[in-house]
Amino acid sequence: MTDALSNRYAGLAARVYELDKPIGRSFGDVEFYAARLKGCIGPVLEPAVGSGRVLVPLLKAGFEVVGFDASPAMLELCRRACAARGLTADLSVARFDDFDSPTRFAAVILPAGSFQLIATAQEGLNALKRFHDLLAPGGRLILDLDPVSAVLAPPGPTRRWTDANGEVLTLTEERVDSDLLNQSVVSHLRYDLWTDGRLTGSELELFALRWWGVEELRLALSATGFTDIMISGGYEHGRPPRREDEVITFEAARP
Repeated sequence: MTDALSNRYAGLAARVYELDKPIGRSFGDVEFYAARLKGCIGPVLEPAVGSGRVLVPLLKAGFEVVGFDASPAMLELCRRACAARGLTADLSVARFDDFDSPTRFAAVILPAGSFQLIATAQEGLNALKRFHDLLAPGGRLILDLDPVSAVLAPPGPTRRWTDANGEVLTLTEERVDSDLLNQSVVSHLRYDLWTDGRLTGSELELFALRWWGVEELRLALSATGFTDIMISGGYEHGRPPRREDEVITFEAARP
């Protein structure tokens, strides 16, 4: 049920993302990625960079980070966040399947499960091959997966946020498809904007996620040319994943 309009992160969705996951909020990933990139010589690429929640602190730590995202609204938030802190970043509108650059990167990072926004297994393989080719020899790919239980969890109740202007934004999720064969779920996300108690705006978006098995992704990395694959749980580098882990991280190298 996915299509080209899935995972758009348009205007209201971008505003909610900024309120829910502001710059400076970490799930353990910001510190983990900064530690794993320590000593990295050369630029770092962050696909699906979003509002810059990870990119901005990495820039502040002295890393050179290039980012792309399919959502112009999210990139505008990222540019504002950088400008407010006197930072500059090379940001562009692109998708996983069409980003290209003459630069060869020292690392490619995909924190917070953003790799799971890729709708199908074949598209995921294509993206891994593209990341491999964008890396300099010896460069590293680091990416997070959410566990299958998190992807399959039923939608929760309506959520709400109040912005600095006093406007209220709400998010309601309805699961519309669970495709166990293709390992994907699709939800309708309804974003509503309320001003002085009146509904003043609404957006409806399709949101699709694909889950990957741990061994499945290890084999996919190997098939696309990566070596030295390390799988860690709970942002503890080198510690094998456990059933209760909320995040699983893969690190692999381009020979």
